[in-house]
Amino acid sequence: MTLPLALFFAVLLGFFSLEVLIHAHDHAGAVGGLFWTLVIVVWIAAGLLTSSLAKLKILNPTLQRIADLCAAAIFGLTLLFLWEAVTVGFAVPSVLMPPPSAIGAAIANSLPILQADFVQTIVKAVIPGWIMGCAAGFLTAIIADRVPFLRRGLIPIGNFVSALPIIGVAPIMVMWFGFDWHSKAAVVVIMTFFPMLVNTVAGLAAASHLERDLMRSYGASYLQSLFRLRLPAALPFIFNALKINSTLALVGAIVAEFFGTPIVGMGFRISTEVGRMSLDMVWAEIAVAALAGSLFYGLLAQVERFAAFWHPSYRAK
Repeated sequence: MTLPLALFFAVLLGFFSLEVLIHAHDHAGAVGGLFWTLVIVVWIAAGLLTSSLAKLKILNPTLQRIADLCAAAIFGLTLLFLWEAVTVGFAVPSVLMPPPSAIGAAIANSLPILQADFVQTIVKAVIPGWIMGCAAGFLTAIIADRVPFLRRGLIPIGNFVSALPIIGVAPIMVMWFGFDWHSKAAVVVIMTFFPMLVNTVAGLAAASHLERDLMRSYGASYLQSLFRLRLPAALPFIFNALKINSTLALVGAIVAEFFGTPIVGMGFRISTEVGRMSLDMVWAEIAVAALAGSLFYGLLAQVERFAAFWHPSYRAK
């Protein structure tokens, strides 16, 4: 533990010194050799620290989890500082790539706007559309599993609809459901329905014939076999679809807002600020969307770990 602790303080000191030099550069002009030397030293020290934390083997599962999270956090902070150093050191125009400090300032100065955009896009469009699309796909998969000709007919249609370009579907949904969040939720439903359908159908077929024969030998009905054998076996497939749809829903809602929306929403804000060449605000919206999508995905992963703890992939950990 001595080496990781020493590296941690070295990286912390390097980050602080680098930040001082970056702010000094804003007032003094060109950067010097000390700046780039410090960048390289911090990069190497952060890499060694991340590697040391990743190799730590701690018997306490909670402490091991904390060490893993620290390694990921340090890696992310290192990328942000390298981004800041490159954009400042090479004087990259903010129109091409604003530094993280400018993006952070835009977030801090635009919290009410970002909150309103978050509610309009995530709360009103993404979450309802994701729930309706996944629920409809799941129920349709159960029906298709019971009626074989539906299964043979729906899967090819699902592949066809999944190949439809969102930029073609979104304007149609806007014309059908209006400019408010309803049309964006409809786009999300279309994007999430068939991934859930395909994955659930595949998951229901995951139970082996030996296990099904055993259930039949016990005199189990279709519903008993479904709930006690086939749905538990399909859980990894279902959660895989839920996690895939969590990102598809966010992308679909944001892109759909490019084609018509009230004067609020992440997609509307991105398209508007790009036209005004305010790239720091665009990156602020991207950062909020990425954070929301990552948290949504992480929440689903934790629920999957709790619901499918019996699966071999979790028992081995």
